[in-house]
Amino acid sequence: MTQSTSKFDSGLLRDLFMIVVLAHSGVASKAQAETIQVAENPPPAILSDNPGNMALAVQPSNDVSWTVHARMVGGSIFNPESGTFDNVRLRGFQGDSTDPNVPFLAPTVRIKPGSTFRLKIVNDLPEDDPSCVGMPADVNVPHCFNSTNMHTHGLWVSPSGNSDNVLLKIDPGSRFTYEYNIPSEHPAGTFWYHPHLHGSTALQVSSGMAGALVIQGDRLPSVDRTGDIDTLLVSQDGARFKERVVLLQQIQYACRDASGAIKKDSAEAWVCDPGDVGSIEAYDQFGPTSWKNSGRFTTINGLVVPEFRDTVAGEPERWRIIHAGVRDSVNLKFQKLVSASGDTPSLPATRNAKVQSDFVDEVCQSEQLAQFSIATDGLTRPNIRKQTQSILHPGYREDLVMVFPEPGIYCVIDGDAPGNETVSTESKSRKLLGFVRVAPAGSLVDEPESVLKDALIVAAQAYMPSDVADTVVADLNDGLRLTKFAPHASLQNVDVDGVRSVGFNIALGSGVEFQIGEFDASGNLINAKPFDPDILDRKLPLGAIEEWQIRSFFFGHPFHIHVNPFQIIEVLDENGVDVSNHDPGNSSIYAGLKGTWKDTIFAANTASSGRGEPYRIRVRTHYQRYIGQFVLHCHILDHEDQGMMQLVEIGLPDGEGGIINSHH
Repeated sequence: MTQSTSKFDSGLLRDLFMIVVLAHSGVASKAQAETIQVAENPPPAILSDNPGNMALAVQPSNDVSWTVHARMVGGSIFNPESGTFDNVRLRGFQGDSTDPNVPFLAPTVRIKPGSTFRLKIVNDLPEDDPSCVGMPADVNVPHCFNSTNMHTHGLWVSPSGNSDNVLLKIDPGSRFTYEYNIPSEHPAGTFWYHPHLHGSTALQVSSGMAGALVIQGDRLPSVDRTGDIDTLLVSQDGARFKERVVLLQQIQYACRDASGAIKKDSAEAWVCDPGDVGSIEAYDQFGPTSWKNSGRFTTINGLVVPEFRDTVAGEPERWRIIHAGVRDSVNLKFQKLVSASGDTPSLPATRNAKVQSDFVDEVCQSEQLAQFSIATDGLTRPNIRKQTQSILHPGYREDLVMVFPEPGIYCVIDGDAPGNETVSTESKSRKLLGFVRVAPAGSLVDEPESVLKDALIVAAQAYMPSDVADTVVADLNDGLRLTKFAPHASLQNVDVDGVRSVGFNIALGSGVEFQIGEFDASGNLINAKPFDPDILDRKLPLGAIEEWQIRSFFFGHPFHIHVNPFQIIEVLDENGVDVSNHDPGNSSIYAGLKGTWKDTIFAANTASSGRGEPYRIRVRTHYQRYIGQFVLHCHILDHEDQGMMQLVEIGLPDGEGGIINSHH
């Protein structure tokens, strides 16, 4: 089904549903039947406090260890266009609990605030690494694809020594133990881990080397201290809300011919022939049109268009959503499926964008379901935001509470977007990501917002300390506020110690340069250059509160900085309008972000084909506790590997707005 149609063909819809009927009657082919895959949470990492004392999911003590192996992994990924599974050989993170059916899906790590977490990486990737022979003179030429390291994305920990140090390199045949001292006041939330070795980051992350990292909190709020949102997401019987960890990845594998070129058809679409093994081995697999041409689907926990099960109408669920992809933005929506067969279509649409979009419109006809966002990038919001879409760019996380109002099947959709709102720079059409099968409840279900509000009030009255329970209930009745659970005090109305600017740029000349610079008072880009590991680009004084202004001068780029998160103050569009506000009619990709805390923010540009007017983003951050060197960069990771990164250091203040030199 690759032919484009001007109007959705009812015969095509009928044929698709016949495939479903055949698949469920046992008449369909083995490949068709196997496309109905069930989305389970990634396996939990098995943590230990000493040999022989093992525990699943949450550590048995505050001093825990885990070993992860970086390996070449064989597996298969469903290809919607062929209706069969493509064989792949990818780099993956594997632990003792790895699911053999999804061998490149990394386990989920769960730890508590106040823990010491020792993570041993064993690099079992092949020592024969042609990309690491004759190192390029330019560090921004991708290289050393089998060397690796680790970044705990979003954690508030030291960037130095053997903590979250992304300047380390672990070669094949080597092993290294990271030690993360998680502070006792670290926010509970959804984070993730992935390699961050400059020169190979995109290739490894797009291969699947990424996993969820959850800080599990059990701290109740008090009169003078906020608590963990985890303690409020509790059912009447005392059980935590059902939780789904949703790892979104863009595994951009290709098959190659005898000359090493990517196999393509006449329309430049990537193809794999029977017997081929897809892989990710070079940076010709990345670029502005590469994701669309690849025909790949965003996977959910390693699966293409899977089905979530065991959901009950009217029962709140927590969805921890992590965008661990590299080359596409996701506009997450939920709509009720209209199915002539009363069952889940086991096959998604083809790579043809028009057919995909028409299929979604035809079978997912209901209104968009309400989503209740409780956290952005792992950090609890000041209030729960009711929305109908979650905009996710690479590196983003969104914690949702979902209440499915009635039984049936729901579509999980990646919605359409114009090119200037996506990291691929291409406009995108509606596309299926998966389905949710919802069982009937024991009684009639009220409107989802009322269900959620009532459930949280019951939990507050039953489980919150007596001296704060009334405050929590009053906040929930006042616009679903979460003031007793937001981990950071607002910086919106404080005096700042300084202002900095960040400008992303792609310079086109004799070659292509991926640059980061600054901009002057007139908004002109200055001092833009590619990454140089020998230059310390920014010196930040410990204890300071500073404002950062962020713009993108060529296409849009997601800004990410390590160690300290930042608060969104405002996002101004080309007309000077703050599009981060919470107004009900605001449909911007920044809607509802004002006042929230994040560690990654997409800096949009009005042009989808080059230079336009940059959106003007203002954020504020506080350099607390940790000193040392780390990086800021674009989270289109092939841009980072090719130079869109800067070296940053937090140091002791010198009394003149700078820092004391860290060397004797």
